[in-house]
Parts: sequence; structure tokens; C-alpha cells
Amino acid sequence: MPATRKSRVYTISLPPELAKEAEAIAEAESRTMSDLFREAFRTYRAARAVKALEAAVAIGAGANPRGYTEEDIPRLLKEVRAERDAKQEHKVRAAG
Repeated sequence: MPATRKSRVYTISLPPELAKEAEAIAEAESRTMSDLFREAFRTYRAARAVKALEAAVAIGAGANPRGYTEEDIPRLLKEVRAERDAKQEHKVRAAG
């Protein structure tokens, strides 16, 4: 039974100057072109992850326009709970 290949094979095209540069890097670092392109893809994927995290941080910063800090949380929880309780008490009194 023939061995099953665990990796997928892709054919890519590079402009001559980029191909020459990639071959020179691979040779200088004693690496295969496959290894070089695997690393390039990992680096690209990591850069995208960083961009996603930066976008999440920006969204998070925009979601806190009043600039609340961690120290504000207990006070804010008390305020929200008191408001909720007051509304519930009002409903109970109105119902009768």
C-alpha cells in the first residue's frame, strides 16, 4: 500500500526578481523553498492575528467612552443593582 502524503502540494508563481530573492534567502539559510514559504505564511498569519487584536482593542476603547477603570466597577455595579431593584419595587407597588 503506497504511503499517504501528509502535506498538500501547491504550485505558486513569483515574478523573477522575487523568485531570485527567495532562492537567495533559502540558499543563504540552508533551507528549502517549502520551508521558506511555510515560514512566510506563518508570519503572515501572525500579522493578521495582531491586526485582529489591535482592532478588538480599538473597539474596546470605543466601548468605554467615559473611561471607566477597574476601580469603578464595584460602584457601577451597586448603582445598576440599586436602579434595577428600585424599578422592580415600583412594579410591585404598582401591581398592588
